[in-house]
Amino acid sequence: MSTMSTSENAVLSSRSEVSTKNITCEGKAPSVTTSIISMTFGILSNSLALLILLKSSKRVPLKSKVPFLVFATSLVVTDLLGHLVNGSLVLFVYSWRKNWETFDPRGNVCNLFGTSMVFFGLSPLFLGCAMAIERCIGVTRPFYHSTGLAFRHMRRLLSVIWLVAALVAVLPMVLWRSYGVQRSRSWCFFHLGKPKDWLDVFLPLFFSLLGLLALLFSIVCNTVSSCSLLLSTMHRKHHSRGTSYHIEMICQLLAIMLVSCVCWGPLLIHVIFLSSKDNHEPESDSLLFVVRMATWNQILDPWIYILLRKAVLRKLYLMLQRCSRSKSLQQPVQWKHSFLQSSTSSISRFGPRECRCFDGLLVQNTRMSLSTDSNTEVFHVVTSVWKKC
Repeated sequence: MSTMSTSENAVLSSRSEVSTKNITCEGKAPSVTTSIISMTFGILSNSLALLILLKSSKRVPLKSKVPFLVFATSLVVTDLLGHLVNGSLVLFVYSWRKNWETFDPRGNVCNLFGTSMVFFGLSPLFLGCAMAIERCIGVTRPFYHSTGLAFRHMRRLLSVIWLVAALVAVLPMVLWRSYGVQRSRSWCFFHLGKPKDWLDVFLPLFFSLLGLLALLFSIVCNTVSSCSLLLSTMHRKHHSRGTSYHIEMICQLLAIMLVSCVCWGPLLIHVIFLSSKDNHEPESDSLLFVVRMATWNQILDPWIYILLRKAVLRKLYLMLQRCSRSKSLQQPVQWKHSFLQSSTSSISRFGPRECRCFDGLLVQNTRMSLSTDSNTEVFHVVTSVWKKC
């Protein structure tokens, strides 16, 4: 009996292992599919946006638009590299079935993954903040913008932005605190579980506070730029051509700010919440969901430049205008046609001579016949034509 029980237990344990493996395989397939779809769609979208920005930079009518195009091109290039690097690392992890102990015993791949996540996460937020500050200066201080902000200054500012993001990304390894594999075992980030010391609390808090500050500066600068542009347009201080370009850039900045707040806000707040809690194990599903929301920022950013362009908006406006005109002209034309048809059919009983006479006088009596809607007036018209014939 003991041998039978042990054999039955072994069979049950083997079946449970097989079922858990099947569950993990079924849960892993959608994750791989989602990662592949987001990576492919992000690369194609950023490549298309990059082509549009490069084409528009060759025919810039205003010098004040050059810094904005430099920042926008840098943002699209950063998003494109982020999809390539992070997507390749995710596919590499899934190809090894998330067995980190086998392919990464020293933690080098995990450190690279975490560094890439932090760098390509902070860089778009910093670039969006820099674009908002540049547009605020261009709208409120146009003379200083045209004289003080040269192309070499833009390159230096871009270098500083990428350098700050890189320093924050490598800060855990500088402080001898490597990145950790998360509970879903598909990506690496800061230690968000039980903190060992103050560094495990400081590093994710520092990352989240920097991201929230960048979003806050973007909101303030975009609000000031929009209000100043609205007031200047009402008082007609700018030419219409320059104002149209300012409006186009402000609309793009507002859309970038909205997308960044919606995509990055939940992750930054979630990280602060997890870092401030002691002895709290993060839920893998909720954390992975907000991380995937953050990756959609790099997917939606290029579509802002693709859709919110002056040419596209103008075509949409003309299409709507044509549709409204066609609907407004459709009903009167049908009424006139039906009235003339009924008028001609009412006198079809006359002979050919009377019809010829009526055709000669039809032009003279058209206004009178169209202005009336009763059968009495039509009868008087036909009677007058008959008498003249």
